[in-house]
Amino acid sequence: MLVKTYCAAVNGLNVTTVTVEVSLNRGVMYHLTGLGDTAVRESKDRISAAMQYSGYHFPIADITVNMAPADLKKEGSGFDLPLAIGILAANENIPSNHLHEFMLVGELSLDGTLQPVKGALPIAIRARAEHFKGLIVPEDNVREAAVVNKLEVYGMKNLFDVIQFLSDKQDFKPTIVDTRKEFYKNQSNYDFDYADVRGQENVKRALEVAAAGGHNLIMIGPPGSGKSMMAKRLPSILPPLTLAESLETTQIHSIAGKLNKGTSLIAQRPFRSPHHTISEVALVGGGSNPMPGEISLAHNGVLFCDELPEFNKHTLEVLRQPLEDRIINISRSKYSIEYPCSFMFIASMNPCPCGYYGDPTHHCVCTPGQIQKYMNKISGPLLDRIDIQCEIQAIPFKDLSKAEPGESSAQIRERVIKARAIQTERFKDSKLIHCNAQMTDRMIHQYCELDAETLNILQTAMERLNLSARAYSRILKVARTIADLASSEKIQSMHIAEAIGYRNLDRSDWAERGL
Repeated sequence: MLVKTYCAAVNGLNVTTVTVEVSLNRGVMYHLTGLGDTAVRESKDRISAAMQYSGYHFPIADITVNMAPADLKKEGSGFDLPLAIGILAANENIPSNHLHEFMLVGELSLDGTLQPVKGALPIAIRARAEHFKGLIVPEDNVREAAVVNKLEVYGMKNLFDVIQFLSDKQDFKPTIVDTRKEFYKNQSNYDFDYADVRGQENVKRALEVAAAGGHNLIMIGPPGSGKSMMAKRLPSILPPLTLAESLETTQIHSIAGKLNKGTSLIAQRPFRSPHHTISEVALVGGGSNPMPGEISLAHNGVLFCDELPEFNKHTLEVLRQPLEDRIINISRSKYSIEYPCSFMFIASMNPCPCGYYGDPTHHCVCTPGQIQKYMNKISGPLLDRIDIQCEIQAIPFKDLSKAEPGESSAQIRERVIKARAIQTERFKDSKLIHCNAQMTDRMIHQYCELDAETLNILQTAMERLNLSARAYSRILKVARTIADLASSEKIQSMHIAEAIGYRNLDRSDWAERGL
């Protein structure tokens, strides 16, 4: 008897429907075709134990299983459930009249329990696109998949429940998630708030400008000055995710298996902070089984690199292209995958190896050669891609104890949202540009016109600081954002002066140290 069940294979962000064909004839052999990886080939032993625990026996027959399309590699243990149901139906243990209506995905434990799988959300989107009536997933994945409307999503605890459902012996209700209600409910729940930060008003202003225009930023200061503390609070002042952004972000985290149990949609912008020992593959994605890297997990959010010079220099250099193009193309001999990676790049660093160069309260013990070698770990091209560079000093205890609570994140966020609304209106005719940081050179000439006085200020700064053409563009973009925060139609001299002030590493005293 020939039976067909349906599943899906996830390769990058692409999902392909897989037809599992099971044929039983006289014999004792088990044949699996269709480019299944080790986890798929090992599924026979898991399925056999799960069947026995559920009250059924693995059939003694010549079993041929084909997973079509046969030229597409199938990876992971999510094929256990459709394989088990196909074998049971081919052996006439369960009826096969409903199998064409459902897509199935799930890993089987030896006792028949369904374990969660990666990529449930994109698989659900594919099931709806293929006009399946429903999708059967492990219970831990049900809220994630139930985000997709016009599709019945059933979360099952074990193989026995799936058998009962497909045999019409027990009625199960599909899980329904009020996507919009849950999404908007969790948008403003942040663990960190800028009200906790006392002092450092100049750095908070720089972070506000960065959030308003989507600019990359680097903070330079001694240990304990609050660099990491302020970076962790950045998502709390960013504009809230739209539903479309949330769905795209959730898909990436679903494929990577990073969603928490019971999560439906990611409602807050992601904040990723990889350790400086991270490898190139872990940062950009790929591997033998291709997975999104940290830059894609930070899509629509923030990638924070603490102690930037401690990262491997070659690892940092791979960030240059994603920072410009906001997508990462990973090409290997066996596959080629494209992941989105539109993120804000936030970095922090000490001014020298010991951390106290220029600190009035500590003595620096580093030699000029050590400082120059430390600074040279960050290349000029990478630094040119960072729009805002600001110094930060530690606050003395006497000032820290007297400082009043800072402005709350909610207050800062209101100004950021207003500035982003201006940019949304400005770029409404462009599908790929959403904020000032993404402006092309043509747009810079169009939206960043300067009067004679302001142009003279910029020209003087360019000549004295010996700035590159890319730094010139960065200053104009940041000045445009500062003007938007002030609800000013034109860039004024005060706006350009503040933007020039955010190029601290271009000053001669920093240049002498190697940058």
